This record gives sequence, C-alpha cells and structure tokens, in this order.
Amino acid sequence: MMFCSRVIGCNALGKLLVFSSCPSQWLRNMCSTSHAGSVFKWPEPKPRYYPSEEDHKNYGGDPEQPHQLHVVYRIRSALRRPYWEKNMVKMLGLTKKRYPVIHKNTPSVNNRLNTIRHLIQIKPLKLPQGLPTEEELQHCYINSKGELIIHKCLEPIEQKQVGPS
Repeated sequence: MMFCSRVIGCNALGKLLVFSSCPSQWLRNMCSTSHAGSVFKWPEPKPRYYPSEEDHKNYGGDPEQPHQLHVVYRIRSALRRPYWEKNMVKMLGLTKKRYPVIHKNTPSVNNRLNTIRHLIQIKPLKLPQGLPTEEELQHCYINSKGELIIHKCLEPIEQKQVGPS
C-alpha cells in the first residue's frame, strides 16, 4: 500500500512543506529539524514588573524601604485596546483621564498595573505631613508632585459682646 505525498505550501524561510497522507510520516515531518521552528512557536512569557534601582533613584526612594502607596494616573485612552486591558482599567478605577487613584504597593497590584503600563503613569505617594486623621481627610489633596497635602482650616473664635448687656 503506497501513500502519496502532497505539497501544502511554503514556510517563512521559503521551504516547501510536504506531508504524506500517512500519520506517522506526517509526525516525522513536523518533528524534523528543517520544520521545527518554522511551523509553530510558543510565545515567550512576559517579564514581570519589579522596581529597579533606577526607579528608586528617579523618585528618591530607598530600595530597602519602598513606598507603600502608588498614585496612578491614566494618561491614554483604553479605546481600541483589547478587552482585558479595558477590564483592568475599570477594575483599578481609572475611569477618568488624569484623575489620581491610590493603590497599595503589593506584587498583585503591581502585576495588574504592569499589564496596562503603556496607558498609565505611576508615582509614589509621599506623606510630608504624616498620615491624616479622620477629621483631616476632608481637607486633603494630592499635588502634582505626588504629595498628600493636608490643608488645615482655621476654626472660628467665639465672639464676645462688646458694650453694655
């Protein structure tokens, strides 16, 4: 019994791909060295985000004691992006452009931010006046340098009556 072989097409290097109708011959052709890399390639895994020493130098941080909170800004639109990037933008609460959102500096959050790193800008949150109390939270804002500023309001002084009562 004889099987005929057929030419299916060319690979990227211009070699003809010839397969016979016999399954064992087909497997031998797929596993041969001439077709091994050109028929199918597994994608390389993406590198994970780990802050480098240069990142700490840029932001003035200490690599042994990294900052605990990120201030994340969305700088590009998620339109015409894959659905997983759109979902990640919604999940992280980055719905408005240039609107600061605060996230913890944990590996799980960092990996989420890494998937949309081309759409966002990350700055460390600096606390020059320390952590605010619950009363001061209403009077806090984040400036353009990524610092949490507590704007202390003056309390009114009790007025005393002047003159005869």
